[in-house]
This record gives sequence, structure tokens and C-alpha cells, in this order.
Amino acid sequence: MKYKNFLLRAVNLLLILGVLWQYQQVALIRAAAVSQRKQEIAEVEAYNASVLQAQSAAQAEQSQSGYRDGTYEGSADIRIICSLLPRDGAAWLPPVDISGDPTRSEQNPSLFYGPDNAVWAMYTAQLDRVEGKDNMQFTAVVRCQKSTDGGKTWGDYTTVFPEEGTFCRQPIQVLSNGRWIFANWLCTDSAEGLSGDPTAFRISDDEGKTWRMVMMPGSNGHVHANVIELEPGHLVAFMRNREAYRIHRSESFDWGETWTVPAPTPLPNNNSSISAVKLQSGRIAIAYNPTCTPNPVPGKAAWPGLRCPVAVALSEDGGLTFPIIRWMERGEGYMGDENKTNNKQYEYPYLMQGRDGMLHLAYAARTRQGIKYVRFSEQDVLGAKRETVGLYNPTAAQSR
Repeated sequence: MKYKNFLLRAVNLLLILGVLWQYQQVALIRAAAVSQRKQEIAEVEAYNASVLQAQSAAQAEQSQSGYRDGTYEGSADIRIICSLLPRDGAAWLPPVDISGDPTRSEQNPSLFYGPDNAVWAMYTAQLDRVEGKDNMQFTAVVRCQKSTDGGKTWGDYTTVFPEEGTFCRQPIQVLSNGRWIFANWLCTDSAEGLSGDPTAFRISDDEGKTWRMVMMPGSNGHVHANVIELEPGHLVAFMRNREAYRIHRSESFDWGETWTVPAPTPLPNNNSSISAVKLQSGRIAIAYNPTCTPNPVPGKAAWPGLRCPVAVALSEDGGLTFPIIRWMERGEGYMGDENKTNNKQYEYPYLMQGRDGMLHLAYAARTRQGIKYVRFSEQDVLGAKRETVGLYNPTAAQSR
């Protein structure tokens, strides 16, 4: 009898220990899940805080300053000014004038560090507005001014491309074989308006001493070409679309001598400028407004009222797909179909990568009342995770 009681007590004790062990394991699993969730939340909060800090600390907003200064685009009081951010500096220096032709609207500057150790400012200069004309872009020429002191002072302009209607936006690109390629588009005074403007490339094999022109076939209405060299001689160009439909893409396999007809990418375009760059990682990054017109009409320029938000998209296949996107500017936060037009315009982004790998994004802000500048990393766009296939059930203490 004593032996049976002993066995019964031993079994009961083992059962109690088993229950306690199971409870402990459940508690440990729950504690680990809670700890992991807290860590994830902390990482997300730290990640968001770092981006917000970068945006607030690094952005420079200067009323009526930036790339252009004056009343309205196309007016003769539009000129180009320049502001410098010193290395390791936290504040932009007061702007200085680059251009100032009282008879022309000077626009779309791009900077290029030339072989003469000077900074080249390439830009368009079109005649002043004329009553009854929506724009005078068909009178534009391309000019160049140089600075030999890092942008503090600038010399007189020279007209590089005097053919009227020549417009530019993106900087000169130097290919791996030393060739220079400079994207232009040709504006005409026609009934088609801006939708008839084709893309052209200026090519120089002697560091800008002489230039020749190559046309992109079927490119009417595709402008602001951003040229990227994927591999030696294999180029890709991403373009703004006048129909406000999609960012378009064209390829060259012979150092820019010939190009394919532009084809749409998955990224929307609202007939506003874009900026594309090849990153040190090999990915392509594009800064753009992720909006478009709901009903594009082939061959007809469209002007959607929304140029907000500003996003950066990443591609890992040469710009065929863009599975990684992050909004960098949300404007005033209006999102509904009926009220999103209350956002001000945040447009014309320019994106570049520094030697340290950091990305620098600048864009016109608050309907061209200033400029915003944001410094961030590629990882800030990628995020901490990549998408996985499966269900997420928060009620089952699951985490992703």
C-alpha cells in the first residue's frame, strides 16, 4: 500500500511538473514573441525617426530661391541662381546669380564637372512670353556658364547649341569609353504643342569640343531623358511622358548611336520631370511623382493637377520592374480622390549618390515657393524586410 501511494504521489508530481514545464515553455514563447515584437516596433520607430530627422535636419527651404527665381515659368525675369552646401555643413550658403539675360527665361540647369576643372552649368534660354502663346519653348537655345571656384562666382555664358527649340534638363553623362552624351528634346511651334517634342542626344567624342546629334525613334512626347549605362555600351534612358501616363524606357546597345522606341514602365508619370541614377549597388533609383491622368489620350499632352507625393523607386533588373518604392514627401497629407488636389506641388526631383553611398534628393516644394533637400541611404528605401508570401494573423501572436 505504501508503495502504491508513493507511486501515485510520484505520478502526480510528474504531472504537476509537466504542466509547470509546459506553462513555462508557453510563457517563454510568449515572452520571446513579445520581445521580438517590441524589438521590431523599436526598429521601425528608430527607422522612421532617422528618416524624419534626416528630412527635418537636412532639408533647406528658401522662399523664392533655388534653381530659378522670378514670377512665372517662361517669363524673362526667370534666372538661374546657385546655393552651396559646404562639405559637412548643416546650412546652405546664400544664393548667387548664375544667369541674368533680361530678354530670356533661363531654366532647367544641370551641373557637370568638366575636364578643365570647372563646374559647367548647362541650361535653356527661351524668349520672353508673347501674348496669345502658351509657351515659347520653340525659341530656346542651350547655354553654358562655368565656375572655376566651386560655384562661388560664374563667368559669361556661351551658346553651345544655337538651334532654336533645343531644351535640356539632365546633366552630361560620361560613358565608360570616354564618350559624352547629353540628352535634349526638340520643341516646335505646332498645333500638337508639347506632345510633338522628340528626344535627341548630343554626342561628343572629344570632351565637348564638337557635338553631333542622334534622334530617338518614336519619341514624340517623351522628354527629359535620363541616361544610365547598365554595361559598357548598353544604355537605358528613362523619360517623362507628355500624355501623363507612364515613365517610358528606351535602350541603346551601341554607345548611344541607335535607340529603341520608348516603351512604358510600371511607374506612373504625371507629365512632370523625373530623375534616375544607377546606384553603387547596381540598382537603379528613380525619383518621381507616383500619379498620372486617369484617361490618357495618345498624342495629346495632359496636365494633371497633382504633383505630389514624391517617391523613390528601386529596380534590380535594369528598370523593367520596380518592386521597391518609398514615399519621401507626402505633401499636406490629402489622399482622397476628391480632396488630394489640396496638396501643394512637390515636383521636379533631382537625385544623386555621393561617394559615401548616401543619396541626396532635392525638389521644388510648396508650388515652387522653395526647395526641399533630403539626405538618406539606400537602406532607408529598401526597409528592414523583403516581402514574403503567407498570411499574417496578429491574433495568433504571429509576427513577420
